[in-house]
Amino acid sequence: MNNRIAVVPGSFDPPTLGHIDVIRRAAALYDELHVLVVHNPGKEAMLPIAQRLSLLEQSIAEENVDGNVIVASWSMGLLVDYATDVDAGVLVKGIRSQVDVAYETPMAIVNRHLAQIETVFLLPDPAHALVSSSLVRQVAALGGDVSPFVPGPVARFLDTGARGL
Repeated sequence: MNNRIAVVPGSFDPPTLGHIDVIRRAAALYDELHVLVVHNPGKEAMLPIAQRLSLLEQSIAEENVDGNVIVASWSMGLLVDYATDVDAGVLVKGIRSQVDVAYETPMAIVNRHLAQIETVFLLPDPAHALVSSSLVRQVAALGGDVSPFVPGPVARFLDTGARGL
């Protein structure tokens, strides 16, 4: 495994400025960064995976994220299977609070046990520390302005009436 290749997994439903912040900082740390849209069977998605991929690609381009960033999806099998397939040695997770730490720590330990893949936690920029995709979905569903919390392509998409998805 190559520790210079990393994977940033998430549902990205929808992508937020916090996601872009983590992606930008991770891209500066690794030679190759895979931003991986994963299917979470425990959540009902607002946006189809293809739309999330498109919004991520547009947002990464518009926000001028430098580095070798690859946007992909994974819906079958373990996350570590994807990481192994692309020779990644690191998973990068953004964490906002102790709740995220408590949720992510057991997964990090299991992923290390399953495939010797380390997990790196990145703390958020304070401007994005309280924003989550679920909060953005709630605000958008009720007709609120989500533009302070999401990249331009996501704000424009949600503003065109797509929030009913």
